[in-house]
Order: sequence, then structure tokens, then C-alpha cells
Amino acid sequence: MKTTSNNAVMKGIFWAAVASAVWGISGTTVQFISQNQNIPADWYLSVRTLGAGVILLIISLFMYGKRTFGVFSDWKTFGWLLAYAVFGLMANLLTFYISIQRGNASATTILQYLSPLFIVLGGIFIKRQRPLTTDMLAFIIALVGVVLALTKGDFTKMSISFDSLMWGIGSGITAAFYVVLPKPIAKDHPPIVILGWGTLIAGILFNLYHPVWSNHPAITGTLVATLSTVILFGTIIPFGLLLYSSRFAPSDVISIMDALQPAVTAVLSVIFLGLTMNWVEVVGIILVIVAIYILQRGRKNAQEAGYREADF
Repeated sequence: MKTTSNNAVMKGIFWAAVASAVWGISGTTVQFISQNQNIPADWYLSVRTLGAGVILLIISLFMYGKRTFGVFSDWKTFGWLLAYAVFGLMANLLTFYISIQRGNASATTILQYLSPLFIVLGGIFIKRQRPLTTDMLAFIIALVGVVLALTKGDFTKMSISFDSLMWGIGSGITAAFYVVLPKPIAKDHPPIVILGWGTLIAGILFNLYHPVWSNHPAITGTLVATLSTVILFGTIIPFGLLLYSSRFAPSDVISIMDALQPAVTAVLSVIFLGLTMNWVEVVGIILVIVAIYILQRGRKNAQEAGYREADF
């Protein structure tokens, strides 16, 4: 039974904040791998997804036993799972990695953090749903924030390449798919089971293109450590912490803690990767975080008032 006491909610907020911070660590590590380890993107993605998928399914078997295989009960469920694996997980991991490789983790994380905005825009343009006032306000604030964050106040040039920007926007769009596609099957199957099978399927498909044993880089202690960090801190640990936090705090409160991810990535990028940031860029990051908060709160209030949430 869930408890709603103040102490319990604070406990949930704390662990959700830790989960977001851990994801922020993962983003910085991905930049180190992609820019300093000279690792082919396809081989890295094969290792990451296959390793994480196997570990998640082992955990699922201990937690849920035979329920782990419930996603194969009918073709419709499996179809949604496959769509989630390909258009959500695979596409998001690929676009995120390439954007970081050609730019930096801080900028890419900010662009991926815009995924709630892309979900709302999808509802507006695909389902012709009427936008809320808070939607428009959030869009304007987010646009200003992204421009400031990517130009650092010099509007004649961007701090990342146009190529990285496009892949980063793709990362935000595919992150929206990552959220939306599992919804039809999330009510009947545990989240960790869906994530485990989706990640394993993505890993198998990545390996069909580039097997982990083929044309791999030199296996060094640094490579093993950084890959392990991404697998553990990029998927398994934060997801587990997020599930744990949901036992104590409401989902809308937990979602606010997502704002820590781009902030932590930016700070770690400055400390460990030598990224330089000025006050204009910091203001831009803060504006993006505020915009997504306004968007989520506005949607929640509207939903409570009877407005149907966009879920294309």
C-alpha cells in the first residue's frame, strides 16, 4: 500500500532526484566514449543494448517469474513491444550517441529533454488537438532557452554543429516515441519487463548489423569501465531507483526531478570534459527546464479538469 505522508513523498523525491542525477552521469560518460575512445557507434550500441537487456531480464525473472514472458501472449502486444524496441529504444540510442559524438553531451541532453514538448506537438498536428495556453507559453520559453543554450548569446553561430543539432532534435523526437509507444501494453505488464525485452530486442537487431565480436576496438580497462558505467548508470540503476521512488511519491512530482539530468550533465561536462559555459548558456538551460515544468503542470491541471492528454 502506498503511503502519502510528507516523509514518504520526500523520500520518493530524493530517490527520483538520484535517478535523474545518475542519468546525467551517463550522458557525460557517453561523450567521453564517443569522442575519446574512438569506438564505432554501431559496435558500442550492440554492446550496450545487449548487455543491459540481458541484465534487466535476469532481474525481471527474479521479480516476476513467468510474468516476464507475458509480452508474447498475443501478436498485438508483441507488435507494440517491437515498435517500442525499434522506433523508441534503437532510434533514441542511435540519435543520442551520434549527436553527442558530433557535439557535446550538455547540448544533446537539453534537446532530448524537450521530448514532452514533442509529444504535445504530435497531439496537436497529428490528432488536431487544441493546444493549451500553457503549451504555447512552454513552447516559446523552450525555444528561447534552446537558442540561448546553443548560441551562448552569439546569434551568428551555434556552439554545436548543425549536424549535431539535427541528430539532437531526432533524439528528442525518438525520446517521445520511447515514452508513447509502450503505453498500450504498460497497464498489463511490469515496466522493467517491457524495458528488458525492448532492450534485448534492440540489442539483437544492433548485433545483426554489427556483432559484438566483429571488428571490435581494443579491449582495455578504460573501455570496460566506461561501458559498464553506461550500462549500469544509463539504464539499470536509474530505472530501478525510479521504480523505487514511485512507491512513495506521485508520478507528477517524480517527473519534476527529470530537470536534474541536463543540469548534472552540464556540470559534469564542465568539470571533467573541459566544456566552457557562460551565463547566457546557463540561463538557456534553466529556461528549457522551466518550460517543460510549465508544460507538464499545465497538462496535469487540464487533465484533472477533463481535458484529454495528447498521447499520439
